Amino acid sequence: MELSARNQLKGKVSEVNLGMITASIKIEVEDPTTITAVITKESAEKLGLKEGDDVKAIIKSTEIIVGK
Repeated sequence: MELSARNQLKGKVSEVNLGMITASIKIEVEDPTTITAVITKESAEKLGLKEGDDVKAIIKSTEIIVGK
């Protein structure tokens, strides 16, 4: 699938935690960097996400907040 979003990070699912409504998906994008995506439980189940899956984290944002 081709997407217009340019902020795409290839990675591997390292952990899937299904909650009542949402799911927390940890993705290893660059050793040792891990990002966490919070998606609906329904989406996680529909995608069949499990540890070890190769995925792309697609980041869509209108702003970036920087703190120091």
